[in-house]
Amino acid sequence: MFRFLSQTGKYFLLLKKVFSRPEKPSVYFRQTLFELHNLGFNSVGIISIISFFMGAVIVLQTAYNTENPIYPTYLIGLTCRDMLLLEFSSTVSGLILAGKVGSSIASEIGTMRVTEQIDALEMMGVNSASYLILPKIIATLLFNPVLTLLSIVVGTLGGWLAGSTAGVITSEDFIYGIQYAFIPYYVTYAIIKTLIFAFIITSISSFQGYFVEGGSLEVGRASTRAVVFSSVLILLFNVILTQTMLS
Repeated sequence: MFRFLSQTGKYFLLLKKVFSRPEKPSVYFRQTLFELHNLGFNSVGIISIISFFMGAVIVLQTAYNTENPIYPTYLIGLTCRDMLLLEFSSTVSGLILAGKVGSSIASEIGTMRVTEQIDALEMMGVNSASYLILPKIIATLLFNPVLTLLSIVVGTLGGWLAGSTAGVITSEDFIYGIQYAFIPYYVTYAIIKTLIFAFIITSISSFQGYFVEGGSLEVGRASTRAVVFSSVLILLFNVILTQTMLS
């Protein structure tokens, strides 16, 4: 319990240091653009691939579990839409990014710590926490919602192709199901979840890397902890947000 409280205190103290006023905003702007490419654009491929197959599986499993003629076939498209909006495109994408982006951030900052690059920044009077972490947080907060929207679109496309190819639903019924009783608030809900998950992934991973002690072996362990802790917190906040925003 004492270690948990100690680590929690260090985490919030680090955040205070991260959000202090930057020395040169122009430098932070260039660094943020770099992180947008590094953490954002480089994640488009894996999110697109996984979302495509995720949508396909949702449609096929829904079709095979609703073969009763009582159920109209357009429910397959409706189910695909709502599952992508409410859960898969935000939460599952968050878990994927926790593995890809989280481990990358923790290993990058952890390597800088063990090679004393962070100490060198501090010696030059640079706020190392803000310089290294703040652009990453801003970049993920800006780009992760784009990844979520991309996941929704690609997942829906994957569901449509899988359903029409397998012959379980016609294109007309699938499109009607997607449009049926659409609630725009679900998109807002997905974006809010994505923003919170983005902050969790970036801040937790940065925290794990920033306080690494030891050598390369400890950097690897910090990357593992970053992925595990980020994933657990994503699932925890997923429950909390679902209860507070959809109840």
